Amino acid sequence: MRRRVLLAIALLAAIPALAEDVLRLFNWNNYITEASVKAFEARCKCRLAQDYFTDNEEMLAKLAAGASGYDVIVPTGNAVETLIASQQLRPLDRQQIPTLGNVKPQFLDPWFDPGNRYSVPYAYSLTILGYNEEKLRELGIPTDTWAVLFEPRYLEKLKGKVTVLDSQRELFAAALIYLGYSVNETDEAKLREARDLILRAKPHWAAFNSGSYFKELAVGNIWLAHGYSNDFYTAQQDAGRAGRKFTIGFSTPQEGAVFALDNLVVHKSGLRPDLAHQFIEFWLEGPASAEITNAIGAGNANRVAMQWVRPEVAANPHIFPDAERFKHLQSLKDHDRTTRRLLNRLWVEVKVR
Repeated sequence: MRRRVLLAIALLAAIPALAEDVLRLFNWNNYITEASVKAFEARCKCRLAQDYFTDNEEMLAKLAAGASGYDVIVPTGNAVETLIASQQLRPLDRQQIPTLGNVKPQFLDPWFDPGNRYSVPYAYSLTILGYNEEKLRELGIPTDTWAVLFEPRYLEKLKGKVTVLDSQRELFAAALIYLGYSVNETDEAKLREARDLILRAKPHWAAFNSGSYFKELAVGNIWLAHGYSNDFYTAQQDAGRAGRKFTIGFSTPQEGAVFALDNLVVHKSGLRPDLAHQFIEFWLEGPASAEITNAIGAGNANRVAMQWVRPEVAANPHIFPDAERFKHLQSLKDHDRTTRRLLNRLWVEVKVR
């Protein structure tokens, strides 16, 4: 009898750990509004707990190192490709997400997940240039070319006032685009050429920064940054609200840029796939998706959400590129092991030299 009682107590103690109403979300920094969090929590009668990453490689490395228990993750397309290949994702149950049809057709059936078996679009960004409009105008520096990030004739005027993303793929992509190559280039000679271009420019840069660069831009500590369109929108709004005596602008270089579609996926290690599907359905309904666009200038892949997006945001071509601009955008794809190893070596050289 005593043994049965003890067993019952042990089982009861284990149930809360398994059935706790918590959705664990592994997300980019500042990529959902507090209002949306509260709305979802009220809807599901659960708690939404978030951990954050600043780069797809960081997210994948944390998972590889043993981080687990995430119900929903928000990876970019190439990281979705990696997660699918390593069999880390649960296939989506379409019966639980009837609003999948709200996604704009151009963002369905993506190259990294044909048929959307594992992913649905969350939001998107462009990796472009953000800048202090008055300073660059004063210095006579153009704002529509990657040359300003790599050419000494421009950088000499900006020394110590430039940051680049602390991201191997993103920084190499900018260099490769400027050189006229694909962002997914695998040729070793071309990748080394990109490394050399980066190393030539590096002495003029203030920092590799993926976390706070837009804040530094908004307060005037830097004048030019390589980063994400949504972060530059945030910097622009912050500088305006603070009454700064300068304006933050952002633009897509004429040579092209990286387009990153971020997605919602359900990780196998999560304990609550039911809540994960509820969150995906909640997001696809539109209002929450529109909120993040209005709040940080993230591009929106949801056609229904557009009715709630502010007109001035919807009209910004660096947030919502037209068909012609999309022709000059490229998406990062997963590399094979040989190319990854080569890039890792070149990245170490960039960071230590």
